[in-house]
Amino acid sequence: MAKIRVLLTDDHTLFRQGIRTLLTAEGDIEIVGEAGSAAEAVALVPEVRPDIVLMDIGMTGMSSFEATRLIRKQRPETKVIFLSMYDDEDYLAETVEIGASGYLLKESPADQLVSAIREVHRGGNYLSPRLLSRLVDDFRQQSHSPNRQPRFGTLTKREREIMKLLAEGKSVKEVATAFDLSVKTVEAHKFNLMRKLDIHNKAQLVQYAIQKKIIRLAELLPAS
Repeated sequence: MAKIRVLLTDDHTLFRQGIRTLLTAEGDIEIVGEAGSAAEAVALVPEVRPDIVLMDIGMTGMSSFEATRLIRKQRPETKVIFLSMYDDEDYLAETVEIGASGYLLKESPADQLVSAIREVHRGGNYLSPRLLSRLVDDFRQQSHSPNRQPRFGTLTKREREIMKLLAEGKSVKEVATAFDLSVKTVEAHKFNLMRKLDIHNKAQLVQYAIQKKIIRLAELLPAS
């Protein structure tokens, strides 16, 4: 059976060495390269053809988000898992929007990293359990709020379609292409739907879409 090909991207050499040692011990995972910056990762992907890029979220130079967009564009079959010190819903929403397949906190135990790699390689998604637990708590609080108002019914069919694609991680440009619309038109729909739903950022959009079953929470859950 072919091994899972992994490219490590982090600007701390010691951290990369630790991850390499950890993953090399797994019989089904192979480290095919290391990058010390996001730009270096973009340059290496066509050469080493990884199945998965482990991407540090906070490096200097080219942003990890821009690097991920470029990697997904040049080699769609390569998946990206972000490694982050930040327990931040806005960061999570951004990674969803650009098409990353995982978000793992650096404080996570080693077995979670291995599980994330295997789950993403199988075609799934992986979210750090601690962050997932907080998102679920937020959903429960919102659903039991006495001020909660049913606003989803005010959306037009097109606004619902656009919301679904945005929540799934598509960019405004990709949504425009999917519906043969201009980017300005999609931006207008996005503005209107967020105004109607009283949503102010990407994290809230993803949360609302899961709460309304526009996208499935199970898609973010690790395999049991």
